[in-house]
Amino acid sequence: MLLFICLPFILYLLDQSLTSEISFDAFKGFLANPIVKIIVLVLSWAYLFHFCAGIRFLLLDTHTAVSKEGGKQTSIVVLVVSSLLTIAVALKLFGAF
Repeated sequence: MLLFICLPFILYLLDQSLTSEISFDAFKGFLANPIVKIIVLVLSWAYLFHFCAGIRFLLLDTHTAVSKEGGKQTSIVVLVVSSLLTIAVALKLFGAF
């Protein structure tokens, strides 16, 4: 739900950042704010979790891991993988590499 609500704002920011070099620099300045970085990180986590869960459900559609135990294992994998990807995004966002 959060991704859907923020989608127009995200698309507007993408459009503005691609318009010119000046607008890209303004976007970089906007993204330098720590609160904005945290908001971007939360949205990134939501997207990455949604993406990983979508792959899980595609596997479930092929009748892979449909049992209760298999579903539990794949849900843990989704949580771990999306968390690791979010940590990588956080490190990049806050300038660790």
